[in-house]
Amino acid sequence: MKILKTPRPVFAAAALGLFVFSCGCKANGSESRALQPSTPPATTPVAAAPSQSANDAPPPEKTGGFDGHRAFEYVARQVAFGPRPSGSPALAQTQEYILSELKSFGCAVETDDFDASTPIGRVRMKNIVAKIPGDRPGILLLATHYDTLRMENFVGADDGGSSTAVMLEIARLICGKRGRYAVWIAFFDGEEAMQSWSDLDSRYGSREMAAKMALNGELKKVRAMLLADIVGSRNLRIPRESSSTKWLTDLVWSVAHKLGYNGIFLDEESAAEDDHDSFLKRGVPAVDVISDFPHNGYWHTPQDTLDKISAKNLAIVGHVFLETLEQLQSE
Repeated sequence: MKILKTPRPVFAAAALGLFVFSCGCKANGSESRALQPSTPPATTPVAAAPSQSANDAPPPEKTGGFDGHRAFEYVARQVAFGPRPSGSPALAQTQEYILSELKSFGCAVETDDFDASTPIGRVRMKNIVAKIPGDRPGILLLATHYDTLRMENFVGADDGGSSTAVMLEIARLICGKRGRYAVWIAFFDGEEAMQSWSDLDSRYGSREMAAKMALNGELKKVRAMLLADIVGSRNLRIPRESSSTKWLTDLVWSVAHKLGYNGIFLDEESAAEDDHDSFLKRGVPAVDVISDFPHNGYWHTPQDTLDKISAKNLAIVGHVFLETLEQLQSE
């Protein structure tokens, strides 16, 4: 995924206990040694056995219909393919799985295959978008990335797997429902750096989609973009992402607090470089719902395995996204 700078306090706001992280950019010290990319096995499944966290989800009627157990299974299916960096046979299997699930939900699905110019050469990538029509002009864009870090034995249960599972479960619930505005659910390829995180070596899929939407005029129709990333941890903490659009961040956090999820959606702040940047830079209101992943102890290591994932927390994040979507549909 992204290579992280050492967390540091925002001195101007230190009294408020706010912290900034750069989700991407450069590695420091031992981080750079631990995160050197290597060629992964194409389809070797590397996963830890699930723990009780597979069964800790509340009943769907408590979370707006979102089924945390189903979402956990979506993570497990992805992890079973093994490491899934862009261009790998395992990611091709993942693409087929995502497409199969979306079509089984009755979603209208479009794909965009493109060749990305990367530091390791041309890499074939694929964006996948489920499109639910609306009654009025306007698009509400939900998004995740589904590729994993280019590292041996890295299966990305949380980093890539968890947010992809959340979006699949949301698609299951809403693909048959027509709202005021169209809802697009995008699954981006190539979020992770092929070699070392930079503006040119990262976020390939979201940059591709934003550029094409700008060219064909669809980008100006996007009323809001909600991105999820690294949202499945058993010890989940989600601070406000400081570069995200304030009114949209406020809306998400207001919904989360009304639902009683104050212990996860925190009134703290962090800064992340992520797929939302591709749309923010083009004037689209966007929010990144991302955990304080530097503290989870397994970010960008082979320990990002299925036993780290909580079905309950997947359901909580999914519930917040569904309720926020309802709010945006009513505006």
